[in-house]
Amino acid sequence: MVNLTINGLDVSVEDGSTVLEAARFLGFPIPTLCHVDGLSSYGACRLCVVEIGEGPRAKLVSSCTYPAEEGLKVRTASARVIRARKMILELLLASCPQSKTIQDLAAAHDVRQQRFKQEYEDCILCGLCVRMCEEQMMAKAIGFRGRGEKRSIGTPFDIKSDVCRLCGACMYICPACQLRCTYNEPEKPICGACANLAPPCLEKDQFDDMMCYMDPCVACEIQKDK
Repeated sequence: MVNLTINGLDVSVEDGSTVLEAARFLGFPIPTLCHVDGLSSYGACRLCVVEIGEGPRAKLVSSCTYPAEEGLKVRTASARVIRARKMILELLLASCPQSKTIQDLAAAHDVRQQRFKQEYEDCILCGLCVRMCEEQMMAKAIGFRGRGEKRSIGTPFDIKSDVCRLCGACMYICPACQLRCTYNEPEKPICGACANLAPPCLEKDQFDDMMCYMDPCVACEIQKDK
């Protein structure tokens, strides 16, 4: 067993666990986009970022790829983590504003502005389709090609794959293929219609080191029932 501290609580998890697995097993929610149970960890989207360490040496890491280590101190919802996640979601919205998955994540994390130019990309290079095809469908019909700005996903040399079974698993798991519910105003990627715009929580200034990590928020649920 590995002993570590998550959000101020001393916990023990099995050897070989990642920080993401440890946190979720103990009930601490961490959002993910490129990570899906049953597929290998990739760490592409960085949405699962958490803060480890203390003081000036504290740093942000992707929890899906970082191993749970003895004596590690983890914060899953500090002010620094929340700012990083919101920035990541803004960038994802700029790349793929038509994605319902990304839009729902942005609404759930209180993203209320879009400061970057929308590109309307059809791929965010999360690698989900590649891992699904290789690890679950056992086909390896598609993969990454090129580097940097020219990096893309497809078949080798753009030739139709003779091992592709047209199963549709790549489209099923792709967040860019899941179109948002309302797209009549494509210039407005932020919807927010499903979000609670006035949560009755305490002042967030009191939680610089640790924001509310409850999912759903207890205070919001109480307010909803009134």
